Amino acid sequence: MNLAICSFASGSSGNCFLIRTERTALLVDAGISGKQVSEGLAALELSPSDISAVLITHEHSDHIRGLKPVSRATGAPVYLSRGSFEGIPFARELPDVRLFVPGDSFSVGDILVESFPTSHDAADPSGFSFSAGGRRVSVITDTGVMTGECFETVWDSDLFVLESNHDVSMLRIGRYPWFLKQRILSDMGHLSNEDAANALVEMLKKAEDMGRSKKRMVLLAHLSKENNFPQMALATMENILTAGGCRDAVRVEVLSRTERSPLYIL
Repeated sequence: MNLAICSFASGSSGNCFLIRTERTALLVDAGISGKQVSEGLAALELSPSDISAVLITHEHSDHIRGLKPVSRATGAPVYLSRGSFEGIPFARELPDVRLFVPGDSFSVGDILVESFPTSHDAADPSGFSFSAGGRRVSVITDTGVMTGECFETVWDSDLFVLESNHDVSMLRIGRYPWFLKQRILSDMGHLSNEDAANALVEMLKKAEDMGRSKKRMVLLAHLSKENNFPQMALATMENILTAGGCRDAVRVEVLSRTERSPLYIL
């Protein structure tokens, strides 16, 4: 099997992704229950013991809620930044923790993992890019801006999981308290639909300039339940891609907040 990805959930209620090849299976975040993780794995004919590592982007509860039972069930090492380790109350209870600095690269099985810093109100948050068999998948969520390190790591990906959290107008007129609106809109918050689309256009244009044009895929992730909906996120992305002359260069789909996605095989 080539490099593949499946989303078990992507939203403020919980986040968890599976990255796999024929030899290696990784989890990115464990913000859902251990039961949900096991059910997601079983649907793909995998068991918890097949997981080679669990990688955590940051310490917020929607990314670590199920980490303790998942760690026990899989027996796999948990990769954490130092800040995430210090910010997770039960981190010292995990049986096998591997610390990294955002920007570090390391291999798990036949998958090369490249981490990069994101811009979020967490301690040492990171995203990840995964390479195997000449293919690359990148997971970019929970960031208020696309950092330079992120851009330089992921721009040539075959598949992007890209946060498209909110519509700015919906957020501004919605029922969230002002302090929460300010947090989400800040450079330490979340990417809006427009932010995500403009970042993707910039990456696609760099790829074209570098002679790396090819059909790519983007999965819009971490949509807000209150301040977004799939049709709006998709329409915003498609409109900005069209205006940027990049619509034909990418296939776009939206990930469910709570339901398992198909397995996308590159």
